[in-house]
Amino acid sequence: MNRYVLALLFVTLVWGATFPVLKLATAHLTGVEISALRFLIAAACMAPWAWSATRAAWRVGGVLGALVLVSYVAQAWGLEHISSNRSAFLTSLNVLMVPLLGVLFGTRLSWVMLAAALMACIGIGFMSWDGGSHLLADTATAAGALAYALYVILLSKRAKHFSARELAATQIVWMATLGTLWMLASSVGTDALQTLAQRADASVWLGLAYLGVVATSGMLFLQAMAQRHVSADKAALVYAMEPVFAALFAALWLNEWLTPTAVFGAVMVVVAVVLSEWKTARS
Repeated sequence: MNRYVLALLFVTLVWGATFPVLKLATAHLTGVEISALRFLIAAACMAPWAWSATRAAWRVGGVLGALVLVSYVAQAWGLEHISSNRSAFLTSLNVLMVPLLGVLFGTRLSWVMLAAALMACIGIGFMSWDGGSHLLADTATAAGALAYALYVILLSKRAKHFSARELAATQIVWMATLGTLWMLASSVGTDALQTLAQRADASVWLGLAYLGVVATSGMLFLQAMAQRHVSADKAALVYAMEPVFAALFAALWLNEWLTPTAVFGAVMVVVAVVLSEWKTARS
């Protein structure tokens, strides 16, 4: 296993730890507020590299940042209504969506991919029977997975043309700007901004610092660096480990244990995404 794949594996480990952190934060803040604040913290870390970035990097970073913003906000909002385990496995569908979206770029879809897609859908059905389903939250989380699948494809196509630092920095600044505007717009007519400091205690700010410094600025940099050398399909295979790490952290941190039915459905989802990517990687 080369160092770039190992770097992406470390990224998925850090991502897995974000689910319980987000879950705890949603008890005090909305998904939009969490996303805006984490991106502002990350933007402060990456400001020196954003300042020297080229116009082309800003254009590409804007598109990438918008996709990540939609993905993160949808995920954070969904976590207000569903468990971190459920969110992690629904988010993992982006791994399956990457090769499926490849059809739009002329890739031929094999019967293995069709079977894997069906298996994933059945697996989500078993997870939905677990009693923790929420139609809007599930839909929002799946939409976030779709946005992230588009992000992975575009990043693999564009990362080689820019330095990892400037691409990560421009993305994050765009995410912070758009996220802040989104937060301000959503707070119109409410006292959300006035009560923000009261609702966010020390533990929430500690979690936001982790999300901003480590999970956003650090991991977007590692991801931009590694996907210069790893294809979208192979990267997506590594990302299939994210729900495994998320379930581990949720069990240890939040005491969220999957029921046998949910475990069966979750295993089907993971097997489906790994099967589809393993076939693509062999081809």
